[in-house]
Amino acid sequence: MERKKVEEAEESGERDMREHSPVNGHSSGTPDSETSVSEVPASQGAGFTYSPADEEKFRGVRRMKATATGLLLLVALVYVLAKWAQSSGAAGWAGYVAAAAEAGMVGALADWFAVTALFKRPLGLPIPHTAIIPTKKDQLGVSLGEFVGENFLSEDVVRRRLRGVGLGSRLGAWLAEPEHADRVTAELSAALRGALTVLRDSDVQAVVGEAITRRADAVEVAPGLGKTLDKVVADGGHHRVVDLVCVRAHDWLVVHADSVMDAVEGGAPGWTPRFVDRKVGERVYKELLRFVTEMRDMPEHPARGAIDRFLTDFAADLQSDSDTRARVERLKSEILGRGEVQDVIASAWSSVRAMIVSAAEDERSELRLRVRAALLSLGRRLATDPELQRKVNTWVEDAAVYVVTTYRTEITSLITETVAGWDAEHTSKKIEAHIGRDLQFIRINGTVVGSLAGLLIYTVSRAFGA
Repeated sequence: MERKKVEEAEESGERDMREHSPVNGHSSGTPDSETSVSEVPASQGAGFTYSPADEEKFRGVRRMKATATGLLLLVALVYVLAKWAQSSGAAGWAGYVAAAAEAGMVGALADWFAVTALFKRPLGLPIPHTAIIPTKKDQLGVSLGEFVGENFLSEDVVRRRLRGVGLGSRLGAWLAEPEHADRVTAELSAALRGALTVLRDSDVQAVVGEAITRRADAVEVAPGLGKTLDKVVADGGHHRVVDLVCVRAHDWLVVHADSVMDAVEGGAPGWTPRFVDRKVGERVYKELLRFVTEMRDMPEHPARGAIDRFLTDFAADLQSDSDTRARVERLKSEILGRGEVQDVIASAWSSVRAMIVSAAEDERSELRLRVRAALLSLGRRLATDPELQRKVNTWVEDAAVYVVTTYRTEITSLITETVAGWDAEHTSKKIEAHIGRDLQFIRINGTVVGSLAGLLIYTVSRAFGA
């Protein structure tokens, strides 16, 4: 609401400026005919905008101009009256008054010329070294940029200032406060949610999928698989898998006995009697069940030893046999090339994103609690550990020095180019609105000091009989 009011006030001020702007915006150049700020179009001067506050300041400037000009007219009137009194045979006092008034007029006119010459050409005359701000605006911008670059963006200044701040200890003390850690955690969560919102899922999924695929293609997986398998077999880690397979095979055979016997009978020749086929099926089923049961119950079963030897040989082939490694690589490429696998890789981002967003939004999530705890711990360490403070201060100093030394030209050129882009007359009016009131005091002081100086000179001259 407040912002809306300010914008309405600015629009109203711009409207008034346009309504009161004359056809020709040039003043006559006399001491009391300065152009009003409302006569300057608001559209001029990139980077500047006249506001109601500027308008109020310029009203104060006009009042001070009227005061200074009125004082000049007053001393002129005093001078005329004093001269008239002298010509009428008045006593010696008239000479003192006339001398003071005359010097006051000289001082007032000299200071009016000096103040006016900053912003325009006095009386519109092309006097050299006048209208300094409009004509020297670009040079002032260059000088200002160089001044800032030399005195504010030098390595020594930046390091000295940052070293005096003691940023590490201050940051540590600040972060050690729970409410500050909560605030930083909330801000980081908001930034994280914003970043994840801006990123398009399709773009991230494509990047993740390409990265995983490229990484998998660049690395041969067979030797790594062989080493892992060799270690698993050596540690007996595969025994549980074998146990599970034996248990499940035994349970399946118990439940599907008829299916096994039917399968054996179905594969028998057609000329054999059916009761023979049935007997053979029952015999095969019983042998299978006995074999699986023995494997399940006997850790030292020969079949288990055969499995151990097979896995050991396969692990060795994965590491040293070129044909086996080539087949594994082809299998890897085929698996990665399948659309289903690419869809799984791409969809992994959606799951991760949803998990992170949910954790960032939940104030009691493990993610936020861990971040908060880490910030508090970091703050306490920074507040008490001089070595860590030194490292942080050095890192900040180096980063700041790198920025100012690398981009000093760009930073100062921002000042120079911005000032160069301002309209000369508009800039002059803006500056006058801000410092013109103080400059008018110079005119008043010049009138007073000139009068006193003239009076002193006349008195000394009279004392020595000049």
